[in-house]
Amino acid sequence: MKASEFLVNTLREAPADAEVVSHQLMTRAGMIKKLGAGIYTYMPMGLRVIQKVAHIVREEMDRAGAVELAMPVVQPAELWQETKRFETMGPELLRIKDRHDRDFVVQPTSEEVVTDIARQEFRSYKQLPKNLYQIQTKFRDERRPRFGLMRGREFIMKDAYSFDRDAEAAKLSYDNMARAYRAIFDRFGLRYRAVAADSGAIGGDLSEEFQVIAATGEDAIVYCPDSDYAANMEKAEALAPQGEAPVATQTMVATATPGKSTCADVAELLGLSLSQTVKSIVLATEPKNEDGTTGEAQVWLLLLRGDHDMNEVKVGKLPAFGNGFRFATVPEIEAHFGCKPGYLGPINTVKPVHLIVDRSVAVMADWVCGANQIDHHFTGVNWGRDLPLPSAVADIRNVVAGDRSPDDKGVLVIERGIEVGHIFYLGTKYAKAMNATFLAQDGKPRHFEMGCYGIGVTRLPAAAIEQNHDARGIIWPDAIAPFTVVICPIGMDRSDTVSQAATALYEDLKAAHVDVILDDRGERPGAMFADWELIGIPHRVVLSDRGLGVGEVEYQSRRATEAEKLSSDGLAQTILAKLGN
Repeated sequence: MKASEFLVNTLREAPADAEVVSHQLMTRAGMIKKLGAGIYTYMPMGLRVIQKVAHIVREEMDRAGAVELAMPVVQPAELWQETKRFETMGPELLRIKDRHDRDFVVQPTSEEVVTDIARQEFRSYKQLPKNLYQIQTKFRDERRPRFGLMRGREFIMKDAYSFDRDAEAAKLSYDNMARAYRAIFDRFGLRYRAVAADSGAIGGDLSEEFQVIAATGEDAIVYCPDSDYAANMEKAEALAPQGEAPVATQTMVATATPGKSTCADVAELLGLSLSQTVKSIVLATEPKNEDGTTGEAQVWLLLLRGDHDMNEVKVGKLPAFGNGFRFATVPEIEAHFGCKPGYLGPINTVKPVHLIVDRSVAVMADWVCGANQIDHHFTGVNWGRDLPLPSAVADIRNVVAGDRSPDDKGVLVIERGIEVGHIFYLGTKYAKAMNATFLAQDGKPRHFEMGCYGIGVTRLPAAAIEQNHDARGIIWPDAIAPFTVVICPIGMDRSDTVSQAATALYEDLKAAHVDVILDDRGERPGAMFADWELIGIPHRVVLSDRGLGVGEVEYQSRRATEAEKLSSDGLAQTILAKLGN
């Protein structure tokens, strides 16, 4: 490709609404152009990146035995009504009507459509397993689209769906996709982590997120550098401290803490470590009566160390909260504790409360908690002496850096990440809702066991930029760069020597199947170099009369700070060697 035939449209400044680096640089590099809130045109330079991402995904999905199809972007509501998601999915699902007043949706995902295909096409266990995938446009009506392609409303996603005869076979399909995803992300050339994830409302024990490591990531990734353990914050297990609980050395005393209602303030006042304090979190559940009405709210007191935070996902998985929970109201708190929030604790409550204690708190001694009295806290509190040993102990907190790894092979580290892929086991959730069955080996109908596997094809380039950029612009990995090599001839329009050498190198690299662009626009060197550094082409070759006169050209990797001199003899082979070809 020659630059004069392509569309190179760089900008000096990013638009005012571009908040993150990827949005700023993709706009300045002429890769995307905003059409509306969360809706972008993929300009030629950006589309090349997206196509390379899709190409890698397609190759590895095909290699893993998945079969590609393309499902409609606009889907009839009837299928979504079968699974109840037409009503329950919320405003993110864009609902539309046709001229006959029939309901349709603009797909955010395609479980319903692919399950409808399976129930029509896969009649027998002999046709299983099957994995169907598409690389297709999706639409989610985000309340607040932002960050460019990181959180847009219209986007391209690869979504795949496996169908198996039983849970054991579904596990094999899941493992096959887990291997394929690792092959995909390895080829992208990005630093990433596959982390154990919570499946949320979908359920199931098998779920992994693929996170590109980036300081600007929205997700916290927990891993052990000394082992393979990795999980997202919601899933990461917090182990109890090792060894025996300390022996009590203090007497419990109601200590005045005037105006100090937070653990941090109390610890500072008393000259203690924050880890010696215990925070009280009050939740409520509303049991259902036999007639369907809501019974009297039950109040629960959760105790966590003062330097720890509650993990709502973990709490929601406790049997006590199987039907959901909410934070207790101030009147409910005052009725049970006789005190307003800020001074609450498990001792001397007005009414009995259900107690759940985090693992770390269960092995504490001489700790500090609220005294259920304004401006007072108990110090020197100990289990077994001042209150009964806890019967309900659970992992209900977020891990922190330095915690022991659950596999006991080191300590945990926390980094930020951007989710670009997710695989999980669906089970029979959609098959049962849509009565999608096949004839099993015993001749009886059985519901399909399903898995779901997604990759954000347009989100991934943005994540790559968040991980790979500098003050000059983007730094693409070779595999997904819009072009691998840019040839920058200085004075090509004035020098036959430069023009002939640049054209010869261009043709040689093209013949070797290198994705190369020749900048024949006649730009000044500074402007030309700035454009390609902003765009992020991984390899640059500069030819000039002066250099060619002494048999040299300049080569610079986008990641390098200085250029190096190369002989102009056998130049194409030298560049191929730099590319690892």
